[in-house]
Amino acid sequence: MTNERLRLAMGRASLSVEAAARSTGVDPKTVQRWLAGRVPHPRHRWKLCEAVGEDEEFLWPGSGGITSGSAAGAELLAAYAFRSELDTRRWWDLFEGANKQIDLLGYTLYFLPQQHPGLVELLSEKCADGCRVRIAIADPESDQVSLRDDEEQEPITLVARISTTLKALRPLLDVNGAEVRFQSAPLYNSLFRFDDEMLVTPHLYATPGHAAPLLHLRRLGPNGLFSRFSAHFEGIWASSTEVVEDGKRPPVRSGV
Repeated sequence: MTNERLRLAMGRASLSVEAAARSTGVDPKTVQRWLAGRVPHPRHRWKLCEAVGEDEEFLWPGSGGITSGSAAGAELLAAYAFRSELDTRRWWDLFEGANKQIDLLGYTLYFLPQQHPGLVELLSEKCADGCRVRIAIADPESDQVSLRDDEEQEPITLVARISTTLKALRPLLDVNGAEVRFQSAPLYNSLFRFDDEMLVTPHLYATPGHAAPLLHLRRLGPNGLFSRFSAHFEGIWASSTEVVEDGKRPPVRSGV
C-alpha cells in the first residue's frame, strides 16, 4: 500500500524525491520504495520527519502501534480510550495553530473555558486575523438535554454547565467572525475542528464526555473520515439557532 501521508507531507514541504534522498543519505530509489509503502529504518524516519515537519506516528502509523486498512483510515492520527487522556497543552496547541476555521460542537463544551481561561480572548484574536469560529452547544430547553441529564446523573447538570459556558462565551457574541448557536439534534458525536485537524468524541450511553473515547483526525483528502465528520457538523449547524444577548433564538435558515 502506498504511503499517502508521506507523499502529501513531502508535497506540502516542497520536498522532492531527490531532496528527501539527500536529507536522509539514501538513494532516490530508496525514497521511492518508502513512498510505495516500505517503512524506513528508524534513523531515516527521524531525518525525514524533520525534513517535512511531521510526526513519525503520522507518517508511519504502524510503527506506533496504530494500523490502517484503508486510505480513509490513514486520517486517524491517534485514538484515546478517554477524552481526558489528551493533554491540556495539546488542546491549546490546536487552538493556537488554527488560522482559517475553528468549529466546536458539543452538549456543553463546559470543559474548554474551564481548562483554558484565555480561550475566549484567543478566539477573538483569531477572528480579528480572519479565522472563522463556529460554536454549537445544546439548547438547554431541548428534549435531548433532558434525556442526556437523566442518563448521566452527574452532580452538575447539563443545563447548569451550558449556562456557565454561555457566560464564558458571551464576549464572542459581539465579535465579527464568531458565531455561537444552540442545537437540539441528537448528539452522537462532539466535534472540535482546527483547520485540517479534528478531535471527535463518540458519545456513549450514560457516559460523560470526559470519560468517552477520543479520536484525533487529520484531513488528507475529500473522501476520508475527516470529511464524513465535517458533514455531520454542517448538518447540525444548518438547523441550529443563534444565541443572542437577550436570550431569544431567531431561526437560522438551512444553508446560511
